Amino acid sequence: MQRRTFLAGLAALAAAGPATAQMKMDGMKHDMPGMGGQAGHDMGASTNAMPVLPEGEPLRDLTRLANESTAPGSFRAKLAAEPAVARFAEGVDTPILGYNGMSPGPLIEVNEGDSIEIEFANDIPGEESTIHWHGMPVPADQDGNPMDAVASGSARTYAFDLPEGSAAPYWYHPHPHGKTAEQVYRGLAGIFIVKSKADPIPIEYGDTVLMFTDLRLAADGTMPPSTMVDQMNGRVGDHLLVNGQKNPSLALQFGEKRRLRLFNATNARYLRLAFENANMVVIGTDGGLLEAPVPVDEILLTPAERVELIVTFEKPGAAILRTLDYERGWMGPGKPEDAGLALLTANVSETPADPVPSLPEKLRSITPLGTAEVTRRFVFTEKMEMGSGAMSMGSHDMDMGSGGMAMGAGGMKMEFLINGVAFDMNRVDVVSKVGDVELWEVVNQSDMDHPFHVHGTQFQVVEHELSGKVTKPAYLSWKDTVNVVQGETVRLLLRQDQPGRRMYHCHILEHEDLGMMGVVDVQA
Repeated sequence: MQRRTFLAGLAALAAAGPATAQMKMDGMKHDMPGMGGQAGHDMGASTNAMPVLPEGEPLRDLTRLANESTAPGSFRAKLAAEPAVARFAEGVDTPILGYNGMSPGPLIEVNEGDSIEIEFANDIPGEESTIHWHGMPVPADQDGNPMDAVASGSARTYAFDLPEGSAAPYWYHPHPHGKTAEQVYRGLAGIFIVKSKADPIPIEYGDTVLMFTDLRLAADGTMPPSTMVDQMNGRVGDHLLVNGQKNPSLALQFGEKRRLRLFNATNARYLRLAFENANMVVIGTDGGLLEAPVPVDEILLTPAERVELIVTFEKPGAAILRTLDYERGWMGPGKPEDAGLALLTANVSETPADPVPSLPEKLRSITPLGTAEVTRRFVFTEKMEMGSGAMSMGSHDMDMGSGGMAMGAGGMKMEFLINGVAFDMNRVDVVSKVGDVELWEVVNQSDMDHPFHVHGTQFQVVEHELSGKVTKPAYLSWKDTVNVVQGETVRLLLRQDQPGRRMYHCHILEHEDLGMMGVVDVQA
């Protein structure tokens, strides 16, 4: 059964009347493990008191990973993925997975041109893992792809050199097939900043990291397992956190300018953001600085995307970073109400800030990639099939394999596909050549938006086409993740400069685990 049929079935239940719909949906919840159970997203409110997270505490800086090397231009450290305990609410302990026992993981800060050596230990009981260096120009065998998984109880060393010009806001997270989504929502993600040797942004603006994650807690403080709705849409938590805190605060002065680096490290949450009582200027994206600053009223930050802003706090009082409504497509019940959430509150005093240098009119040069030697087409679709009875979903165990998510006979099988096939790490989907410029057309024929990510390189978005209308991006930039709206075609230019097998996939992590991923073999 296609997804539209499933949605039509839900609509038909609603049209039949609330009582009928509730009886049917209650039956689905009991028959199908995981259809309900999380406050705010299930089909019935929980009677247990949910943990209350504190708000308004001062924004914490992320813990930095210490460099064990004393040699200039060298960074050497250790990271372990391991079970740990966090306290998000007073008096409630939450079992998590953390890098070096913490979530978010340690912030890694290096300079372009540095040599990196990080020893990774997988101490997650019974599960493979990797570290994927998201967006970074690293060799294929150092990229943390699912075909290079590290067994539980084992270790490996990731080693790579960062080329000149690679300064940008990156991040790192696990990438084992079938377990990526769970390991990330349980806490495994961290920031990796590569700094420029000649940064044009005035040092007086500071450099503040805002890492967005979201969290779902049960009454006892544990993280409930994902539901069927989570698998369909991607897991969206009940609490949206910044550096592990709920709506933290910043104390600033009137007229102060701040450099903010925003990272969307959630599994599936779309963040359309605006600052009340402050002015925003975009200075960078996934792959680093723009050519020139661009004033904006709002930004859309989809899963895995990053943006760098200069924010000017021009009015005394509260300047709040809030979410705005965004319709990215939702399947089934429990659509979250994301508009109006306060993510960060800047308390701006009436004391004027000291004068600071102006933002340069030119930040750097970006050379367009030019004419493509090859054109490729990638089509996103989803498929949902049921056994006998359109709404009959028996209590069968779910099996997550390379072919998607399946339930036994009489149940449901669900797949998210690229060019009609689900991911198979033993199959090469595309063969490319080192140094060739390629035009990729990414076509979304599904019923929801998908953020598209390519490993090993940064690309340039050329144009968007929706309902016959073609539009150009507002500015030239380097990207490794781009949103593809339902019904849209996005065209982008890219060039892979290092050989080896790379991944491309949807960065709604549940969709990636359920098949919306492919392999490109880049040949020398």
